[in-house]
Amino acid sequence: MSEHKLIYAISGPTTSGKTALGVELALRVGGEIVNFDSVQIYQGIEIATAKPTMEERRGVPHHLLDYVDPNVNYTAADWARDATEKIYEIESRGKMPILVGGTGFYLRTLMRPLFDAPSTDSTIRERLRLIREKRGPEFLHRLLTRFDPAAASKLFERDYVRVMRALEYYFQTGERFSEQQPNRAEPPEFATRIRLLVLNPPRQVLYEKINARTEAHFAAGLVDEVKQLRAAGVNDSTNALGAHAYRRVCEYLRGERTLESAIEQSKQDVRNYAKRQLTWFRKEDVGIWLDGFGDDPMIVEAAAGYVAST
Repeated sequence: MSEHKLIYAISGPTTSGKTALGVELALRVGGEIVNFDSVQIYQGIEIATAKPTMEERRGVPHHLLDYVDPNVNYTAADWARDATEKIYEIESRGKMPILVGGTGFYLRTLMRPLFDAPSTDSTIRERLRLIREKRGPEFLHRLLTRFDPAAASKLFERDYVRVMRALEYYFQTGERFSEQQPNRAEPPEFATRIRLLVLNPPRQVLYEKINARTEAHFAAGLVDEVKQLRAAGVNDSTNALGAHAYRRVCEYLRGERTLESAIEQSKQDVRNYAKRQLTWFRKEDVGIWLDGFGDDPMIVEAAAGYVAST
């Protein structure tokens, strides 16, 4: 029965070949992909997200891609709710869900649910965004240390997304985020059946790929895409336009940096993000580390061997 089968989650740093590996495994085991990338969920956010093309999907069904309005500040809890429903639906058809993405917080929230929290207050978020742009993410972390030191102690200084969410919660409710976290909902039944495979390619090669892909995104029309999104009413303060590269393009369009600076800073941002992703997963319960890229045949066989043996 499907409820007794393991579920595999494939992750790793950006540009490591997660999609290629996920699709190959799905083809071998009769699986369907459930995305857990926090940017690929948004409609119209295309060029710098590396959403898999139809050719790259190779006929494998993909879920939770390109389905959220970019003006909506979709949360990890929202994704966990939608993913839970999708996983049960896939299993009901006798197929194997394969989770693929790089947003570790999404996966953790699925396996260890958050407590109920109020929806994002756009006014508070915009104020915090302006503070971050003016004074840097480290200042926001120091601010959180003042109001909720327990929450701040668990977050990286530059993890501004989660720092801002903890600050938003405090300013909206007057309560500390850290004090509410123990009030979690029960995890879904399948949480204990998830096994995590993490790609860990050579760091220097990874960084070279990140730099080349960032330049390719700008050459492919990223600035025009952002212009169109802003013209359509998507605000710079949204999660969608706060993503890597998109944020720097918005700064360029606001006259806050040159185009060359936007490109170089985007490269640095994504390299830093890749490093944080690996640091994150080293703290998680990883079934197997795969020391290479997801499109490497040796890595594919190592992953397939792990799946066959578990």
